[in-house]
Amino acid sequence: MPKVAVYNMNAEQVGEIELDERIFGAPIRPDLMHEVVLMHLANRRRGTHKVKNRAEVSGGGRKPWRQKGTGRARQGSIRAPQWKGGGVVHGPVPRSYAYKLPKKVRRLALYSALSSKVGEGRLIVLDDLTLPEIKTKQMVALLKRFDVNKALIVDAEEEQNVKLSARNIPDVKYVAANGINVYDLLRHDHLLLTKDAVAKVQEVFS
Repeated sequence: MPKVAVYNMNAEQVGEIELDERIFGAPIRPDLMHEVVLMHLANRRRGTHKVKNRAEVSGGGRKPWRQKGTGRARQGSIRAPQWKGGGVVHGPVPRSYAYKLPKKVRRLALYSALSSKVGEGRLIVLDDLTLPEIKTKQMVALLKRFDVNKALIVDAEEEQNVKLSARNIPDVKYVAANGINVYDLLRHDHLLLTKDAVAKVQEVFS
């Protein structure tokens, strides 16, 4: 089982914790992580793009000239696709890009992302994470003590003071353990977990 140090909020080591090898010591699968990130980004797309076809473009109700005898090609409407200002053929319409990968694939990708943080030494475990008041300056100071800039902070349950203190810091995200995902893990350089969050992750995702 992988072992990592446990720190207090002053960046002093206060012990060690054993991690579940199935979750934090899994083989690294870049292919699965890539697939899950693509799914995550696709599910975030709004899909509100829209063009007008010839039925929706205004104008063009009258036939521009008679069918025969003019020497010109026959035309039924000046809003046909070949005309300037005409409708668009086969253009994008509102749609959902969302899709789901199998649960097993998503789970293995999460294990892989967590294990990569452990392997790179970018996982920091805190014995506790509480703030007496909503103060961004205190959260910035905490991150500075660990020499961390781009970080994902995970707690067992959302603690309001910590959440509000972290929300205005660029490249820092605070989530509850059940909201952890591959995209956020890969997007942030460091992962800060509380001891309670480690237990929660191992309970929820084992």
